[in-house]
Amino acid sequence: MAGALSTVRLRRSFRGFLAVNDVSLEIETGARHALIGPNGAGKTTLINLLTGVLRPDSGQVLLGSEQVTHLPVHRRVKRGLSRTFQLNTLFYGLTVMESVALAICERTGQAGDWFHPLPSRHEALDEAHAILKSLQLAGDAGALTRHLPYGKQRLLEIALALAAKPSVLLLDEPAAGIPSGESLALLETIEQLPAEMTILLIEHDMSLVFRFARRITVLAAGAVVAEGAPDIVAADPRVRELYLGEDHHV
Repeated sequence: MAGALSTVRLRRSFRGFLAVNDVSLEIETGARHALIGPNGAGKTTLINLLTGVLRPDSGQVLLGSEQVTHLPVHRRVKRGLSRTFQLNTLFYGLTVMESVALAICERTGQAGDWFHPLPSRHEALDEAHAILKSLQLAGDAGALTRHLPYGKQRLLEIALALAAKPSVLLLDEPAAGIPSGESLALLETIEQLPAEMTILLIEHDMSLVFRFARRITVLAAGAVVAEGAPDIVAADPRVRELYLGEDHHV
Protein backbone atom coordinates (compact mmCIF):
# COMPACT_ATOMS: atom_id res chain seq x y z
CA MET A 1 0.00 0.00 0.00
CA ALA A 2 1.10 3.57 -0.64
CA GLY A 3 2.46 5.39 2.38
CA ALA A 4 0.12 7.99 3.89
CA LEU A 5 2.77 9.52 6.14
CA SER A 6 6.49 8.89 6.23
CA THR A 7 9.78 10.26 7.47
CA VAL A 8 13.31 9.90 6.13
CA ARG A 9 16.19 10.05 8.63
CA LEU A 10 14.52 12.69 10.74
CA ARG A 11 16.71 14.36 13.37
CA ARG A 12 16.08 17.02 15.99
CA SER A 13 18.25 18.12 18.90
CA PHE A 14 17.86 20.61 21.73
CA ARG A 15 21.08 22.24 22.96
CA GLY A 16 23.10 19.17 22.16
CA PHE A 17 20.48 16.64 23.33
CA LEU A 18 19.44 14.42 20.42
CA ALA A 19 15.68 13.97 20.92
CA VAL A 20 14.93 12.34 17.54
CA ASN A 21 17.75 10.38 15.97
CA ASP A 22 17.56 9.32 12.31
CA VAL A 23 13.93 8.17 12.51
CA SER A 24 12.52 6.71 9.30
CA LEU A 25 8.85 5.70 9.39
CA GLU A 26 6.41 4.41 6.79
CA ILE A 27 2.76 4.55 7.83
CA GLU A 28 0.46 2.92 5.30
CA THR A 29 -2.83 4.35 4.08
CA GLY A 30 -5.62 3.17 6.35
CA ALA A 31 -3.14 2.00 8.99
CA ARG A 32 -3.89 1.56 12.65
CA HIS A 33 -0.36 2.30 13.83
CA ALA A 34 0.85 2.89 17.39
CA LEU A 35 3.96 4.71 18.59
CA ILE A 36 5.15 3.66 22.04
CA GLY A 37 8.21 4.06 24.24
CA PRO A 38 9.31 5.07 27.73
CA ASN A 39 9.12 8.64 28.99
CA GLY A 40 11.73 10.76 27.24
CA ALA A 41 11.85 8.45 24.21
CA GLY A 42 11.11 11.32 21.81
CA LYS A 43 7.49 10.50 20.95
CA THR A 44 6.06 13.99 21.41
CA THR A 45 9.02 15.60 19.66
CA LEU A 46 8.46 13.27 16.71
CA ILE A 47 4.75 14.15 16.58
CA ASN A 48 5.64 17.85 16.67
CA LEU A 49 7.98 17.29 13.74
CA LEU A 50 5.29 15.41 11.80
CA THR A 51 2.75 18.18 12.33
CA GLY A 52 5.04 21.17 11.79
CA VAL A 53 5.14 22.48 15.36
CA LEU A 54 8.91 21.89 15.21
CA ARG A 55 11.33 21.97 12.29
CA PRO A 56 13.86 19.15 11.97
CA ASP A 57 17.61 19.69 11.95
CA SER A 58 17.73 17.29 9.01
CA GLY A 59 15.61 14.69 7.26
CA GLN A 60 12.24 14.77 5.55
CA VAL A 61 8.52 14.47 6.34
CA LEU A 62 6.22 13.30 3.54
CA LEU A 63 2.44 13.33 3.43
CA GLY A 64 1.67 10.85 0.72
CA SER A 65 4.20 11.64 -2.00
CA GLU A 66 4.42 15.35 -1.10
CA GLN A 67 7.31 16.61 0.97
CA VAL A 68 5.91 18.82 3.74
CA THR A 69 9.07 19.15 5.85
CA HIS A 70 9.05 22.94 5.86
CA LEU A 71 5.30 23.60 5.70
CA PRO A 72 3.69 25.28 8.74
CA VAL A 73 1.02 23.56 10.81
CA HIS A 74 -2.01 25.10 9.11
CA ARG A 75 -0.84 24.13 5.64
CA ARG A 76 -0.33 20.53 6.73
CA VAL A 77 -3.86 20.56 8.16
CA LYS A 78 -5.15 21.79 4.79
CA ARG A 79 -3.38 18.83 3.19
CA GLY A 80 -5.13 16.34 5.46
CA LEU A 81 -2.99 15.98 8.60
CA SER A 82 -4.78 16.58 11.93
CA ARG A 83 -3.87 15.83 15.54
CA THR A 84 -5.10 15.84 19.09
CA PHE A 85 -2.98 16.75 22.12
CA GLN A 86 -2.05 15.21 25.46
CA LEU A 87 -3.90 18.10 27.13
CA ASN A 88 -7.26 19.32 25.90
CA THR A 89 -7.31 22.36 23.63
CA LEU A 90 -11.03 23.18 23.62
CA PHE A 91 -13.41 26.16 23.49
CA TYR A 92 -14.82 25.85 27.00
CA GLY A 93 -17.27 28.74 26.61
CA LEU A 94 -18.93 27.25 23.50
CA THR A 95 -21.39 24.42 23.22
CA VAL A 96 -20.28 21.14 21.71
CA MET A 97 -22.15 21.90 18.47
CA GLU A 98 -20.78 25.44 18.27
CA SER A 99 -17.21 24.17 18.75
CA VAL A 100 -17.38 21.66 15.92
CA ALA A 101 -19.31 23.99 13.60
CA LEU A 102 -16.70 26.71 14.18
CA ALA A 103 -13.91 24.25 13.30
CA ILE A 104 -15.77 23.35 10.10
CA CYS A 105 -16.22 27.03 9.22
CA GLU A 106 -12.49 27.52 9.78
CA ARG A 107 -11.82 24.78 7.24
CA THR A 108 -14.23 26.24 4.69
CA GLY A 109 -13.03 29.83 5.12
CA GLN A 110 -16.22 31.07 6.81
CA ALA A 111 -14.87 31.51 10.34
CA GLY A 112 -14.27 35.22 9.73
CA ASP A 113 -18.05 35.68 9.48
CA TRP A 114 -18.72 33.83 12.71
CA PHE A 115 -20.77 36.79 14.01
CA HIS A 116 -23.57 35.70 11.68
CA PRO A 117 -26.19 33.59 13.48
CA LEU A 118 -25.13 29.96 13.82
CA PRO A 119 -28.53 28.60 12.69
CA SER A 120 -27.84 30.10 9.24
CA ARG A 121 -24.88 27.75 8.83
CA HIS A 122 -26.97 24.80 7.69
CA GLU A 123 -24.20 22.87 5.94
CA ALA A 124 -21.76 23.34 8.81
CA LEU A 125 -24.41 22.30 11.33
CA ASP A 126 -25.33 19.20 9.34
CA GLU A 127 -21.69 18.18 9.05
CA ALA A 128 -21.06 18.89 12.73
CA HIS A 129 -24.05 16.76 13.70
CA ALA A 130 -22.76 13.88 11.57
CA ILE A 131 -19.33 14.08 13.24
CA LEU A 132 -20.84 14.22 16.72
CA LYS A 133 -23.11 11.28 15.92
CA SER A 134 -20.15 9.21 14.73
CA LEU A 135 -18.45 9.82 18.09
CA GLN A 136 -21.64 9.26 20.12
CA LEU A 137 -21.72 12.92 21.17
CA ALA A 138 -24.90 14.01 19.38
CA GLY A 139 -26.84 13.88 22.66
CA ASP A 140 -24.42 16.46 24.12
CA ALA A 141 -24.60 18.90 21.19
CA GLY A 142 -26.21 21.66 23.25
CA ALA A 143 -24.04 21.23 26.35
CA LEU A 144 -21.34 23.72 27.24
CA THR A 145 -17.93 22.20 26.72
CA ARG A 146 -16.84 23.05 30.27
CA HIS A 147 -19.69 20.92 31.64
CA LEU A 148 -18.73 17.75 29.74
CA PRO A 149 -17.19 14.83 31.64
CA TYR A 150 -13.48 14.55 30.88
CA GLY A 151 -13.88 11.45 28.71
CA LYS A 152 -16.36 13.27 26.48
CA GLN A 153 -14.03 16.27 26.30
CA ARG A 154 -11.41 13.94 24.83
CA LEU A 155 -13.97 12.76 22.27
CA LEU A 156 -14.81 16.37 21.45
CA GLU A 157 -11.16 17.07 20.74
CA ILE A 158 -11.23 14.19 18.25
CA ALA A 159 -14.38 15.71 16.74
CA LEU A 160 -12.53 19.02 16.25
CA ALA A 161 -9.72 17.16 14.50
CA LEU A 162 -12.24 15.36 12.28
CA ALA A 163 -13.80 18.71 11.33
CA ALA A 164 -10.67 19.37 9.27
CA LYS A 165 -11.51 16.27 7.15
CA PRO A 166 -8.14 14.61 7.71
CA SER A 167 -6.80 11.70 5.75
CA VAL A 168 -4.21 11.17 8.54
CA LEU A 169 -5.15 11.55 12.21
CA LEU A 170 -2.56 11.66 14.99
CA LEU A 171 -3.95 10.87 18.45
CA ASP A 172 -1.55 11.96 21.19
CA GLU A 173 -2.47 9.96 24.32
CA PRO A 174 -6.25 10.24 23.85
CA ALA A 175 -6.91 8.13 26.97
CA ALA A 176 -4.69 10.23 29.27
CA GLY A 177 -6.49 11.00 32.52
CA ILE A 178 -9.52 8.87 31.68
CA PRO A 179 -10.59 6.02 34.02
CA SER A 180 -9.95 2.57 32.55
CA GLY A 181 -13.64 1.84 31.98
CA GLU A 182 -14.10 5.04 29.99
CA SER A 183 -10.84 4.57 28.05
CA LEU A 184 -12.16 1.29 26.63
CA ALA A 185 -15.29 3.08 25.43
CA LEU A 186 -13.10 5.78 23.90
CA LEU A 187 -11.07 3.19 22.04
CA GLU A 188 -14.21 1.48 20.74
CA THR A 189 -15.34 4.83 19.33
CA ILE A 190 -11.96 5.43 17.69
CA GLU A 191 -12.11 1.95 16.17
CA GLN A 192 -15.31 2.95 14.37
CA LEU A 193 -13.64 5.80 12.45
CA PRO A 194 -13.57 5.29 8.66
CA ALA A 195 -11.31 2.44 7.58
CA GLU A 196 -9.65 4.58 4.91
CA MET A 197 -8.48 7.11 7.52
CA THR A 198 -4.87 6.60 8.60
CA ILE A 199 -4.47 6.72 12.39
CA LEU A 200 -1.24 7.04 14.36
CA LEU A 201 -1.82 6.51 18.09
CA ILE A 202 0.59 7.55 20.84
CA GLU A 203 -0.47 5.90 24.07
CA HIS A 204 0.98 4.61 27.36
CA ASP A 205 -1.85 2.18 28.11
CA MET A 206 -0.53 -1.03 26.57
CA SER A 207 -3.86 -2.84 26.80
CA LEU A 208 -5.30 -0.19 24.48
CA VAL A 209 -2.28 -0.20 22.18
CA PHE A 210 -2.25 -3.94 21.65
CA ARG A 211 -5.98 -4.02 21.11
CA PHE A 212 -5.99 -1.14 18.62
CA ALA A 213 -2.79 -1.35 16.60
CA ARG A 214 -2.03 -3.58 13.66
CA ARG A 215 1.53 -2.27 13.60
CA ILE A 216 3.68 -0.79 16.38
CA THR A 217 6.82 1.34 16.35
CA VAL A 218 8.90 1.50 19.53
CA LEU A 219 11.09 4.52 20.28
CA ALA A 220 13.85 4.71 22.88
CA ALA A 221 16.41 7.51 23.27
CA GLY A 222 15.04 9.13 20.12
CA ALA A 223 15.59 6.13 17.85
CA VAL A 224 13.46 3.28 16.52
CA VAL A 225 14.40 0.10 18.37
CA ALA A 226 11.63 -2.19 17.07
CA GLU A 227 8.75 -2.20 14.63
CA GLY A 228 6.24 -4.73 13.45
CA ALA A 229 3.00 -6.53 14.25
CA PRO A 230 1.93 -6.47 17.92
CA ASP A 231 2.93 -10.09 18.65
CA ILE A 232 6.39 -9.56 17.15
CA VAL A 233 6.97 -6.34 19.11
CA ALA A 234 5.73 -7.91 22.36
CA ALA A 235 8.16 -10.79 21.96
CA ASP A 236 11.17 -8.59 21.17
CA PRO A 237 13.66 -8.88 24.09
CA ARG A 238 14.84 -5.27 23.63
CA VAL A 239 11.28 -3.99 23.95
CA ARG A 240 10.66 -6.10 27.06
CA GLU A 241 13.84 -4.81 28.65
CA LEU A 242 13.24 -1.16 27.77
CA TYR A 243 9.53 -0.83 28.19
CA LEU A 244 7.08 -3.69 28.50
CA GLY A 245 8.64 -5.84 31.18
CA GLU A 246 9.00 -9.60 31.20
CA ASP A 247 5.44 -10.23 32.39
CA HIS A 248 3.68 -8.51 29.50
CA HIS A 249 1.37 -10.60 27.32
CA VAL A 250 -0.44 -9.46 24.18
